[in-house]
Formats: sequence, structure tokens, C-alpha cells
Amino acid sequence: METRNLTDLIHFTEESPRIEVLLETEQLWSQVICLQGAQGVGPLTDARADGIVVVLAGEIAAQIGKGRARMKQWESVTVPAGEALSVRNASSDPAVVLLVLAPPPT
Repeated sequence: METRNLTDLIHFTEESPRIEVLLETEQLWSQVICLQGAQGVGPLTDARADGIVVVLAGEIAAQIGKGRARMKQWESVTVPAGEALSVRNASSDPAVVLLVLAPPPT
């Protein structure tokens, strides 16, 4: 059994978003994304994998396909396979996002 403490993965840099793989298996993949200022990631797309985005801290603007939402701590959303995902920090405070994909991205 492998356990990880999420706080070990939470780091911010001025230059770019900080992205760390949390756990990875043959069927599942997850990463923690740390954003500050106007940082963002995406668009990210995988034709085979469904995803889940969970805001662990802060507030983000998320775009999935043509849909947009502002999300706060503890909110989550599903990313259907083939849809493009973009997330951006949406406040002056840092944001931490958990992204889970199954199966892992190609």
C-alpha cells in the first residue's frame, strides 16, 4: 500500500504553475496543481480518459469544452473524455487543484 501526504506536494513558484503527480497506477492517474496569481493550465485533452477536478484550496475558473464555472474550495466537476480542460486561479489567494483521470492519460 502506498500513501502520500498531499501537503508534501503543495508548493508555489512565481514562474509557472507547480504540477506534481500524486498517485499513478495502470488504471488511475492523479496530480496536484498549485496556482497563484494569474497562473493556469490547459487546455488538456485525453480522448480516452474521464476526469474529476476537485478544488482543495482557493478559487479557480474552470473551462470544460464550452462550459465555464467558477469553483471554490471543496467543489468538484467531471471532465468527460475528449473534452478540453483549462483551469486558472481566480483570486488573489493561491489555489490547489486535484485532477484525477481514469484510465491514465496517453
